[in-house]
Amino acid sequence: MAKAKAKATISPETQQDAMRVAKATQKPGQTKAQTKLIAQGIEKGIAQYKKEQKAKARAQDKARKKQQKATPAVEQPREPAPSSQPPAQDKGYRHLPWLLLVVSWIGFIGYALVGA
Repeated sequence: MAKAKAKATISPETQQDAMRVAKATQKPGQTKAQTKLIAQGIEKGIAQYKKEQKAKARAQDKARKKQQKATPAVEQPREPAPSSQPPAQDKGYRHLPWLLLVVSWIGFIGYALVGA
């Protein structure tokens, strides 16, 4: 039986990255053919890394889906509807914005009079 395995195509970006790395690590006296062989090895390494990352992502996705199926859908308790009245702790600060506005205007007027 003959195994017909389709060769994975390597993207042009990966090829350019591999060539860039190969040229960056090039030794003095190294031929172009040697640099090209190094670049091909780097391409294979990048392709292997991407394949492993895809497999890891698939495994994590399967585990997440399996966990979601295993966990029974527990109905979340409903939060109480927001009331029209502010909470009791905020009642003392109800006038704070107006107080800050008045203080800022007094400060502005004072600054304008002193600066004039």
